[in-house]
Amino acid sequence: MEQFLHIRVLLGIVLGLAITTLLKGLARFVQHPGRERVYGVHIAWALSMFTLLAHFWWWEFRLVHVGQWSFVSFAFLILYVVVLFLLCTLLFPDDIGDYEGWRDYFLSRRRWFFGIMAASYVIDFGDTLIKGRRYFEAFGLEYPLRNLAYVVLCLVAMRTRSEAFHRAFVAASLVYQLSWIYRLYDFVS
Repeated sequence: MEQFLHIRVLLGIVLGLAITTLLKGLARFVQHPGRERVYGVHIAWALSMFTLLAHFWWWEFRLVHVGQWSFVSFAFLILYVVVLFLLCTLLFPDDIGDYEGWRDYFLSRRRWFFGIMAASYVIDFGDTLIKGRRYFEAFGLEYPLRNLAYVVLCLVAMRTRSEAFHRAFVAASLVYQLSWIYRLYDFVS
C-alpha cells in the first residue's frame, strides 16, 4: 500500500498539470470572449480530455491491488500520464498567433493530437494488464474492440479535415466514454 501511495503522488502531479492546462485553456475563452473565436470540435475534445483525466484518476485507484511494483511498471504509468499531458498541451498551446484561429490550429495539429491519442489507447492495454490478467479479462471483448476502434478512428482523424467526421467522432467519443464510465467504473472496489 505504501508503494502505491508513493507512485500515486507522481501520477497526481502530472495529472494535475494536465488538468491545469485544460482549465487555463478553457478559461481563456471566458476571460477574453471576443479575442479568440471558439471552435466547437476543439472545445469538445478539451471536455473529452477532462473527462478522460478524471476517469483515469478514478480507475487508477485499482492500482492499490497491485502486489509488487517494478520500476518498469512505474515508468510505464508515468509514460501514460505524460502522453495524456501532451494531449492537453496540444489542445491549449501557449500561443496560437501563427494560426488564423482555433479551428486552423486544431486542424493543423490534428496529426499530432490524434497520433498521440491513438498511442494512448495502445498504452492503455499495458496499463490494464498491470492491474492483472483477471482484471483485463473481466472487460470481455468490448475492451479490446473499443481500443481498436479508437485507434482506427484516430488514424482516420489524422488524415481528414472533414468537419462532419470530426464533429461526429468527438460527440460519439464523449457519449461512449460517459457510458463506459457509468457501466464499468461507477463504484471502485
